[in-house]
Amino acid sequence: MAQRFPVPNTGNNGPPPQRYAASSVPPNLRQYSGPNFPMQQRSGFTPPPQMANAGPGPASIIRTSQPYSNMRQGPMATPPVGKRTADQRIPMSQQKPYFWNSDFSHSTSKKKKKLADKILPQKVRDLVPESQAYMDLLAFERKLDATIMRKRLDIQEALKRPMKQKRKLRIFISNTFYPAKEAGEGEEGSVASWELRVEGRLLDDTKNDPNKVKRKFSSFFKSLVIELDKDLYGPDNHLVEWHRTLTTQETDGFQVKRPGDKNVRCTILLLLDYQPLQFKLDPRLARLLGVHTQTRPVIISALWQYIKTHKLQDSHEREFINCDKYLEQIFACSRMKFAEIPQRLNPLLHPPDPIVINHVISVEGTETKQTACYDIDVEVDDTLKTQMNNFLLSTASQQEIQSLDNKIHETVETINQLKTNREFFLSFAKDPQQFINKWIISQTRDLKTMIDVVGNPEEERRAEFYYQPWAQEAVCRYFYTKVQQKRAELEQALGIRNS
Repeated sequence: MAQRFPVPNTGNNGPPPQRYAASSVPPNLRQYSGPNFPMQQRSGFTPPPQMANAGPGPASIIRTSQPYSNMRQGPMATPPVGKRTADQRIPMSQQKPYFWNSDFSHSTSKKKKKLADKILPQKVRDLVPESQAYMDLLAFERKLDATIMRKRLDIQEALKRPMKQKRKLRIFISNTFYPAKEAGEGEEGSVASWELRVEGRLLDDTKNDPNKVKRKFSSFFKSLVIELDKDLYGPDNHLVEWHRTLTTQETDGFQVKRPGDKNVRCTILLLLDYQPLQFKLDPRLARLLGVHTQTRPVIISALWQYIKTHKLQDSHEREFINCDKYLEQIFACSRMKFAEIPQRLNPLLHPPDPIVINHVISVEGTETKQTACYDIDVEVDDTLKTQMNNFLLSTASQQEIQSLDNKIHETVETINQLKTNREFFLSFAKDPQQFINKWIISQTRDLKTMIDVVGNPEEERRAEFYYQPWAQEAVCRYFYTKVQQKRAELEQALGIRNS
């Protein structure tokens, strides 16, 4: 084999000339037009900053206009599993270098921001002592965010409970008398009649907010009944009733008109529309708990407070209550479970009493309006509830905070970039030769990892690499494999079966 491939005498000390002509583009290698190789940052090596293409410097050392040697010509074996073929690799013209930073904010806005990304590196804090003020603000921001989040949760819990405040509702009851008119020329006569109006409004309703929509008078009540004198209007026409339904339209007042020229005694019954529902307690339980009309949760809470105060809970079986003589008379049992309290309370809860107003409809005076005023306490939604809802639903402040956070992240990333540049130039300034050598070695490793090249292209591009002792055996094995491949193809084409 040694005689089949003699080594020519070149007559000089340089490498022998190549035996085969080089093709313009190797089939499995790609020519790279510039030094902008994508690099993977590894620990122990500082990647270079952005540099201009022109001018002396480290970037000009790895720039080359020649492709790698074509020593890998000919068909190659199937690439190993996990490796990308040449057709699957992204061309270098379409790849972005590691330090590509033409649109820094756009590239960083897509990834999720973390609190750790806002922390300055320790080296930067050592170089700039004033940066400690920023770190103090960052710690304060974390505390403030935790406080705001806790308050938001408190507000959400508070909104689940009814928030009411007591207000004064002033009721105006007025009546007007219209005397009888005799029939004249072109006019019809009329009998004497009176008109009763029941209206009302909240006191100080427009002082705080003039633009606030006023609440309708009828929205405060579940029902309204006007009972007139039964002797004057009979048993079938002495009641005027209004009851709320699902389709009721709210109104600012109620009006009743009847014939008559005598003073009329009337009783006005107003039943408030409690939200949530309230109940009137049994007189015995009301005296015991000190609660007259309240919601069911408040009544149960008052009863539980009474049980704790008088230590009526069983010391051994905690789910039982030992009734004292008062509870025993009310609930008609000496012992009961906690779970039985709502059921035993039902017979003791009654609808609340209506508001009763006695009024006299006076017919004295011709078409003179006579008005009487009454103030009652009503419960309305607390205005703070609306403010709390608006606070939870507000997104303007959140958008502003997010915008400022993005600026902080961009600034910190810019600082990290400048820190990397500084370390790069400092390392180059201390020992340029050693730094350039390490840089070239590192970029070579990165290039091999990026293009999935097996072996060392830098060594394989030199002729001396193929004059090593293993080269002759490798050539023999290559030709033997090709001969076997061609033989198999011929046998398959001729239909010869190998016994």
